[in-house]
Amino acid sequence: MAFIDYYKTLEVSKNASADDIKKAYRKLARKYHPDMNPNDKEAERKFKELNEANEVLSNPENRAKYDKYGENWKHGEEYERAQQQQRQQYQGSPSGGFSGADFGEGEDFSDFFQSMFGGAGGGFGQNSRGSASGKFKGQDVSAELNLNLREAAKTHQQTFDINGKKVRITIPAGVYDGQQIKLKGHGNPGINGGPNGDLYITFNISEDKDFKRDGDNLRTSVDIDLYTAVLGGDANIETLEGSVKLKVKPETQNGTTVRLKGKGFPVYKKEGEFGDLYVTYNVKIPTNLTDKQKELFQQLQNS
Repeated sequence: MAFIDYYKTLEVSKNASADDIKKAYRKLARKYHPDMNPNDKEAERKFKELNEANEVLSNPENRAKYDKYGENWKHGEEYERAQQQQRQQYQGSPSGGFSGADFGEGEDFSDFFQSMFGGAGGGFGQNSRGSASGKFKGQDVSAELNLNLREAAKTHQQTFDINGKKVRITIPAGVYDGQQIKLKGHGNPGINGGPNGDLYITFNISEDKDFKRDGDNLRTSVDIDLYTAVLGGDANIETLEGSVKLKVKPETQNGTTVRLKGKGFPVYKKEGEFGDLYVTYNVKIPTNLTDKQKELFQQLQNS
């Protein structure tokens, strides 16, 4: 498997500060967000890579592991334990030599992980007698979960199968497209008595026919007739929680956008907090006018 360079993915240097990484992620996430690139599979793939890179580099502990172990950073602790065990075997051996594989100072980490985990966390190292060289964490498992926008807006439970096991999770309101969460211990069984691997779930959120999501805000549009736009009146606006009546000011121009505070998307893991809903008015010009109506418009035009 080719090395995954998260710094290259976020277009930052390895010396980038946490603030640099945050700014780079926000800029690129906005550029490749599925809402900005509908039906663009390449942008969708890039957006997922950005989320994966940010998940690692925005966490100081994970970043330190990644800097040391590269794409195998998740198995860094296993490597350290295996190396420590080899040192103990060396110290206790009458011949002063290792009874298993020798992980020298100059050895490539990727060679170790390839033999120990099969390049993706599977398998384990063995000594010359074929016994397990130690306890190792089980392989991590990845899964995708498809939600629509309205499901993502509500805290709810879902059950799905992973390797023949039913897993029930509570999905917090406010998850975003491409977001990944970790369920500790729900991956494959550990090796030689080691801990289970983890389950990584990536959310895929489909587009909604009524709303466009913009972070924690929502955007929608509503048609109003010319008379309401000119004279003012009421317009019924759909929100995630139902219909509300909105006052339209007289002389409202086509394309005017108004904000409904707190009627947007719930903020992830911040109960009771919501973004705003932005409503754009589309003024509909009347058609099939009668002669009398045309005459009235002409009078207005000439007045």
